[in-house]
Amino acid sequence: MIKQLQPASLQFYKNVLRANSQPHTTHYLGRCLSTQPAEFIKSHNFHPAHLHHIGKTPLIYRSVGQELERAAAEYGSTESIVSFHEQKRYTFQGLIEEADRVAAGLLKLGLKQGDHVGIWAPNNMHWYLTLMGAARAGLVSVGINPAFQGPEVDYCLKKVKVKALIMPETFKKQNFYEIIKSICPELPDRVDGSINSTSLPHLKHVIIDTDSKLKGALSFDQLLGLSNPVEREAISKLQHRIVPDSGCNVQFTSGTTGRPKAAVLSHYNFVNNGTHIGNRNLLDSNSRICVQVPLFHVYGVVVTVMAAMTHGSTLVLPAAGFSPADTLRAIVDEKCTVVHGTPTMYVDLIKKQRELKLPLKTAQMAVTGGAPCSPQLFLDIKNVLGLERIHTVYGLTETTAVVFQTKPGDSMERILNTVGHLQDHVEVKVVDGEGHTVQFGEPGELYVRGYATMLEYYDDEVKTKETIGNDKWLKTGDQFILESDGYGRIVGRLKEMIIRGGENIFPKEIEDFLNSHPKIIETHVIGVPDERLGEECCAFVRLQDGVKSIAREEVKEFAQGKLAHFKIPRYVIPINAFPRTTSGKIQKFKLAEEYNKMQRQ
Repeated sequence: MIKQLQPASLQFYKNVLRANSQPHTTHYLGRCLSTQPAEFIKSHNFHPAHLHHIGKTPLIYRSVGQELERAAAEYGSTESIVSFHEQKRYTFQGLIEEADRVAAGLLKLGLKQGDHVGIWAPNNMHWYLTLMGAARAGLVSVGINPAFQGPEVDYCLKKVKVKALIMPETFKKQNFYEIIKSICPELPDRVDGSINSTSLPHLKHVIIDTDSKLKGALSFDQLLGLSNPVEREAISKLQHRIVPDSGCNVQFTSGTTGRPKAAVLSHYNFVNNGTHIGNRNLLDSNSRICVQVPLFHVYGVVVTVMAAMTHGSTLVLPAAGFSPADTLRAIVDEKCTVVHGTPTMYVDLIKKQRELKLPLKTAQMAVTGGAPCSPQLFLDIKNVLGLERIHTVYGLTETTAVVFQTKPGDSMERILNTVGHLQDHVEVKVVDGEGHTVQFGEPGELYVRGYATMLEYYDDEVKTKETIGNDKWLKTGDQFILESDGYGRIVGRLKEMIIRGGENIFPKEIEDFLNSHPKIIETHVIGVPDERLGEECCAFVRLQDGVKSIAREEVKEFAQGKLAHFKIPRYVIPINAFPRTTSGKIQKFKLAEEYNKMQRQ
C-alpha cells in the first residue's frame, strides 16, 4: 500500500502513475492512493489528469444485427424511421424484415461476410436500409460523402476495395450514374451479372435507387426482390456467426497527408457507444429525433442512428440534404422531441425560425456536435427554438463518435463552458509533448482508451500504429483540459484540421490540388474564423512568373467536379513569398496574422 512505502520508493510509484504505461498497475495504485489521497496529493502536489469513468450500465457483447433483433422484439410496433421527404416509414418490425431483404439480396449477388458495401448517398431511406442490411449480412458498410466528385469517389472505392456500391441516380445537381460511369466506363457492359472493370477490379455491382432502367446497374427494388423467403429466413440464423468484435462500418477521415484514411469501426463499438449516448440523452420509445446531420458521418450513424435503435426511438429524416425550412416543418408535423445538428445547422435553423415562427411545441432537446459551439449560439438555440435542454457531444471518428457528453441535469454553466462529462466506460488522460501526464486543469494532448476506439485504419498499419500505441492509448491530436470532476474543454487542435460547418477538412489535400492549377506555383491553406460556419478555408497562393492575379471564381471553376464544394477555398490570397522557419517549414501562424491584418484594413 502507498501509505507503507519508504520515501525512496515514493518517487518510483509517482513516476509509474505519471507515465500511465501499465493500465492494471495504474488502477491498482489509484485504489491504494484512495486510502489517503489528501495526504499524498498535498504532500507531492501531484494531480494526474487521468480518469476512467465506470458507468452503471455494463457493456454489451452484441452485433448490430442482434441489437436490431432485440429492438424489433421489444419495440416492434414503434416507428423506427420516417423519411418525411419520401413519405416512407417503417416500424422496428417492418425495418428488420426489409433489412433482411437487403441482406439476402446482397449475399445472393455473391458478396461474402467481410466484403465492403459502399453507400454514396444523401439521407434517403435506402441509406438506412443498406446500413442495417449490410450489418445483418455480416458485410461492412462504407459511408461516402454524397458531395464527393469522381476522383474522390474513385479513391474511396479503391482504398477499401468496395465490392458493391449503392447510390441514388441524382442528388441536387449531381448525376451519380454519370459520375460512376466516368470512373468505371465498363459499367454499361456488365457481363454475367457483374462488372469487370480494369480501374476498379473489386467493384462488381452498382445498385441505384431509381425507377429508370440504367445500363449495367440494378435498381434498389430489384435488389429487394432477388431473394426468396427461405434465403431471408437464413439471415436470422446467420447472426450468431457474426462476431461483435469484427468490422461493421468504415468511416473516411482525412489525415495530415491530405489523403483520407479509412477508420474501421466494429459492431461492438457501434452498439455500446450508441447505448451510452442514448442513456445520456434520456432517449426512450417516445423520443422522436429530427435528423439534420448526414447519415454517412459518424455523428449520423452512431450518435443518431445507433442511439435511437438501442432505445427504441424514432428517426425523422426531414430532407435528403440539410434544409432548415423542411427541418422545422418536420418537427411540427412529426411531433419531434429531439433535434440533432452541427452548430452551423443551428445558426441557419434559428434564422429560419425567426422568419417562419412555427409552433415547435413538442421539441424539448437539441444535441450539438461536430464543431465548437459558441455560448451565444447555445442561448439562441434554447430561446429561439424554445427548447428545455441542450446537450453537446465531443469525440472523433476514431473513437466511434463520443468521448465526452453532457449529463442530464448539467447546469447551463457546464453546458456553455465544457464539452461535457467523460462518457461511461471510457478512459482518458492528458499528456505533454514528452508523453507525461499533466495535472488536472493543465492543457495537453488528449489520449483515449477503451471499448470505443476503432479497430484500425484499413490497410494502413503505419498510420494505425502512429495513432494507437502498443498500450492501446489513442492519440486524438486535440489540445484539451481535463478537470478532476470528469468534465473537459477543448483548447485547440494540434492537427491542422479545419472544421467548416461540421465538415473535417485537411489543408494538404486542397494544397496539392490547387498546385496543379496552371497559374499557381505553391499553395498553403489555413482555417480562418467565420461567424456562420465556425471556420472557412483561406488559400494563400504564390503565382507563376508573369501572372499578376487570380480570382476566387477561377479557382472555384477549376475545382468544379473535382473537389467537394465544402473544400473549395472561400478566400484566395496571392502572396509573393511564404514565411518559413530556418528549416524551410511554412509558418502558418504568420499567414493567419496576415489574414487578420488584412481584415483590419
